[in-house]
Amino acid sequence: MHLIITKNKLTMKDNKLIITINREFGSGGREIAYKLGALLDIKVYDKQALEAIEENLGVANELPDKIYDIQKDILLNIASKESCIIVGRTGFHIFRNHPNVVRVLLIADYDARVNHVSEKHGITKMNARKRIDTVDRAREEYTMKYTGVSRYDARNYDFVLNVTNIPGYHVAAFLAQNVRMKFMKK
Repeated sequence: MHLIITKNKLTMKDNKLIITINREFGSGGREIAYKLGALLDIKVYDKQALEAIEENLGVANELPDKIYDIQKDILLNIASKESCIIVGRTGFHIFRNHPNVVRVLLIADYDARVNHVSEKHGITKMNARKRIDTVDRAREEYTMKYTGVSRYDARNYDFVLNVTNIPGYHVAAFLAQNVRMKFMKK
């Protein structure tokens, strides 16, 4: 395998790079994923992107268990064709045995998450807490249901980063630098 880095673009001849980003709600993980994608010139696939693909395929109204299998197939297909960043969707588990994967979990202190959600969505801190608790619980239940493992288990990741008070661009730059280092060795 040959690694090719031109300007900010990182690609691997004959192999595709997959970065999975799991995150706590309110940590800014989705925004960090898009910043990382811009730094590495790699497309980002999140829930909204997958739902748009499902809509185009005419499968958006399937049962939840069927949707998981459809999303998994979509992600595997995308990853076979191009380097990509997968946000959530149990990507850390789907690609756990892929030779060119970097799996990331982004966490943040609870109060920082409450402030972020409150400001971003224009809601009270009490409502932000409720939303964080609801979303985090739903994500953990979803992950456990389809993978049998906790999304909080650090052994599922190459990097677990507490991003409290660290600007998203700096987190993305750190990850980009480490992705480059990891694959320069090959």
